[in-house]
Amino acid sequence: MLGDSLNGIRVIDFTQVAAGPVCTQTLADLGADVVKIEAPTGELCRALAPFVQGQSLGFMALNGNKRSVALDLKNPQQREAALQLAADADVVVESFRPGVMQRLGLGYEDVRQRNPGVIYCSVSAYGQEGTWQHKPGVDGVLQAVSGLMSVTGLPEAPPCKVQVPVVDMVTGYVAAIGVLGALARRRRDGEGDREGQWIDASMFASAIALQQMSFASYFADGVPPARIGSAAPYAAPNEALRCADGWIMLAAYHPSRWEALCGVLECPGLLTDPRFRELSGRIAHRRELVQLLEERMTRRPRAEWLKRFEAVDIICAPINDYSEVIASPAFADARLSETVRHPIAGELTLPGTPLRAVGEVPRARRPAPLVGEHTCEVLRAAGIAHDNEGDTTCL
Repeated sequence: MLGDSLNGIRVIDFTQVAAGPVCTQTLADLGADVVKIEAPTGELCRALAPFVQGQSLGFMALNGNKRSVALDLKNPQQREAALQLAADADVVVESFRPGVMQRLGLGYEDVRQRNPGVIYCSVSAYGQEGTWQHKPGVDGVLQAVSGLMSVTGLPEAPPCKVQVPVVDMVTGYVAAIGVLGALARRRRDGEGDREGQWIDASMFASAIALQQMSFASYFADGVPPARIGSAAPYAAPNEALRCADGWIMLAAYHPSRWEALCGVLECPGLLTDPRFRELSGRIAHRRELVQLLEERMTRRPRAEWLKRFEAVDIICAPINDYSEVIASPAFADARLSETVRHPIAGELTLPGTPLRAVGEVPRARRPAPLVGEHTCEVLRAAGIAHDNEGDTTCL
């Protein structure tokens, strides 16, 4: 099964908030044993709203399938325990600002001295090298500085970020891909030549990668793209259109679908209108085109238009809110939610993993751990001296 792909791989996780935890949860979903090292007070995401019974939903959404070890990395004995765990790991992932792990004696070179084959992945705002490497950054700031906010929203409106932390999420997946590539290289080269690698996962670079098509266009013509709402700058009609009782996202820019759309809307004159005959003209005259299309579409309800469009293979979908999303057949068929029982928050429904193979039902994640829930278990298995069995730090 896909979920067994990384069985036998041990990951030591020094990450917090979102980007790093997305990476390590992805590895855990593929079967890796992920041990999360966090302060006895818990990592930062545990303090972020919303909460259920005092437990952060954000933390629980991004830290399933992991074990938690609570260590105070400023304490020499506990820092040494963390280094010993890293020395026995296949992968170490951290998401502190560059230089922090080195100052703690847990940087790549420190771990590599004890574990030459370690795959060490650093997740940061601007990467491990360069002028901005020490700058702090969070998702919204990276959406701003990467240009993403400049192309998001309506033309006359203030700058607008993507509400979900899209840069955090894509950086986590980029980091996981880097780790998987390094693991594949190690397998190719054989266990006898286990050379380590330091993976550099930058939120800034990942945010630029989200915009590959837009930057390619800018490199070609030097014109910064403008905010155009829901529309795609390279095609029309390819945007949200108003119906009598809601909205539809519609993509009918290929010649055959453009012709089919005009037929369904019973407006053949658009086909011969010189403004709209070619794709370039439809893009140039998008505002007038949308106005003419919506004059027709606001005469009928959304469900009727969807039925008519789908009958002639026009690409379209309703613009759903979350209640409509989870009620859709696509959501149910893909099994994109799971129920877990958390020892404090109780029974919860959370998003499931998108990782799957054809014919395979993904296993539900274990709930996110309590702070230090597995400290004694992990330290005992690693042969690290510990005491105070009832204490989460065990040291």
